[in-house]
Amino acid sequence: MSTTTRNRLESRYGGIDLVGEPHALSAWFVVALRAVIGGMILFAGLGKVTGEPFDASGYLLHVDPASPVSGLYAAMAESAVLIEIVNVVVPATQLLIGAALIAGAFVRLAALGGALQMVAFYLGGWEGEILALFDSTLIYGVVFLAVAALGAGRILGLDRSLERLEVGGQPLVERYPKLRYVLG
Repeated sequence: MSTTTRNRLESRYGGIDLVGEPHALSAWFVVALRAVIGGMILFAGLGKVTGEPFDASGYLLHVDPASPVSGLYAAMAESAVLIEIVNVVVPATQLLIGAALIAGAFVRLAALGGALQMVAFYLGGWEGEILALFDSTLIYGVVFLAVAALGAGRILGLDRSLERLEVGGQPLVERYPKLRYVLG
């Protein structure tokens, strides 16, 4: 005999109640979303480390003047030290974020890193138009945040096992509750 547990999505914010019951297939789509967005950023990082040497200076120098970060990005491009840091950090974090999301490990931390990177790319490509709200980098950023909010690492991911690890006779996240912010 099997029992069915109904999932429920509920939130109340600003006097607005949101309530819904996701379909049973939703868990599979959460895993697929995590794997697809993880693969997207993993392969972006792989392209940067296996192809021509990655150099962010061209991107940073050619940000549209209407962008709110044009001055900051131009200043970064003019600093040889900062360019070298960016040239290492961008591909390295893309590889780490992608691997973590595919494995379902440290998903919230990885997804937040992915969202922050997408926002940085979005601001760099923003030309001051309202249609920029539908730019793919902003949409990717929202997808990363959705993966984090859904606790996607707990569904067919390593985070489920990590959270249950016994430390001093207690599950890891009970002993260290702040880990809930990076796992899940």
